[in-house]
Amino acid sequence: MADIKEVEEPDAALPLPADLSDERLIHDQGLAGYAKAFGNRVRGGDLGSLPVVIGLVVILVGFYLKNPAFLSSFTVVSMMQFAAPVGIISLGIVVVLLVGEIDLSVGSVSGLAGATMAVLLVYHSQPMLVSLVCGILVGTAIGLLYAVLYNYVGVPSFVISLGGLLAFQGALLVVLGKNGTVNIPNTSGIARFARNEFVTGAAAYVMVLLIAAAYLGAMLYGRSRRTSAGLSAVPLVLPLVKAGLLLVGLLIVTWWIDKDRGWSYLWLLFVVLVVVMDLALRRTTWGRHLFAVGGNEEASRRSGIKVNRVYVSVFVLCSTLAALGGVLAAGQNTAVTQSTGTTDTNLTAIAAAVIGGTSLFGGRGSAYSAMLGILVLQAIQTGLNVIGVASEVRFIVTGAVLLLAVAIDSISRRARSSSGRG
Repeated sequence: MADIKEVEEPDAALPLPADLSDERLIHDQGLAGYAKAFGNRVRGGDLGSLPVVIGLVVILVGFYLKNPAFLSSFTVVSMMQFAAPVGIISLGIVVVLLVGEIDLSVGSVSGLAGATMAVLLVYHSQPMLVSLVCGILVGTAIGLLYAVLYNYVGVPSFVISLGGLLAFQGALLVVLGKNGTVNIPNTSGIARFARNEFVTGAAAYVMVLLIAAAYLGAMLYGRSRRTSAGLSAVPLVLPLVKAGLLLVGLLIVTWWIDKDRGWSYLWLLFVVLVVVMDLALRRTTWGRHLFAVGGNEEASRRSGIKVNRVYVSVFVLCSTLAALGGVLAAGQNTAVTQSTGTTDTNLTAIAAAVIGGTSLFGGRGSAYSAMLGILVLQAIQTGLNVIGVASEVRFIVTGAVLLLAVAIDSISRRARSSSGRG
């Protein structure tokens, strides 16, 4: 028996692979081990998107029980369609928050971009493509201006964007002129795309199958690369289960919304931008540098990261996405007025990013925060309208949800710090 113990004990004490020795990279074996690792991350304050997903489910079920019309096919399609423009703006806010900065002027920038596009299209008879590009370039130019003021003058982003909020509201009035309103023809390309273009029928189901296949392929490819490199990998059954759940979920949603108009082109554009941004943040050097700067700017600079370039890219990307959201919102509303982008656009875009799980302290978040956050806010707004609650209550509820999201972020941040997860 002693001999047997002498043989068994060294086997039990074999060292873990290198990638398993760091608790941030733990991948326990099997589904049970994976679930255990997930539970450990949650207990350590690494909540990810879990709170907002749970919150979204509660909101959907609650409003549905109050009034089943809330989840009618017409309402669901409308929610996604009207959420997309502000969601695109919120995607830019996510990028800025990841480096620990803020942009308070995205609403004004979106309004100015939409007005520029509309004036060129309607009053100066420019082609749709030219008008659209000029409107988006307005945002790009503003982002470059912000980057120069931040990097070389040293003005805080809060002050820069607060000044921009006021200045570009004034610029909006100048661009619109004495009429104060520009009506965009329903037959224009931007209006058709934002209002009347949908994927429906067999094409929608083929699209869903391709999405699920691409998701499965990406997960299997990533797993294969880790295995080939001698690193730990998730259980093979996990990608199959995830892809299967995604396929079933998308098929159910497609069947339901196909009773109305189907998948909006505008919503699909937003989803594509979110996926591309997620890949850029997780899979590129730029994305890793962005998270590093958000975590510790000085350490990033000392490690050789061009911090100023990161800030330039962040401010330019944020303002450009704000401009894109603005021109799409103008096409959706078929009009630009003096109040375009100046109402609750800023509040909604910033709140969506934070509610979706992006930390106000920088260094944590994902592109999917914008999607989840804007769905939560759009569901609240639509649900309150369906049950007949006064509009002013929406602002109170939105503020309360935002406060709750920041509180959860602060608590999880302290939990991560106490557990050594950073």
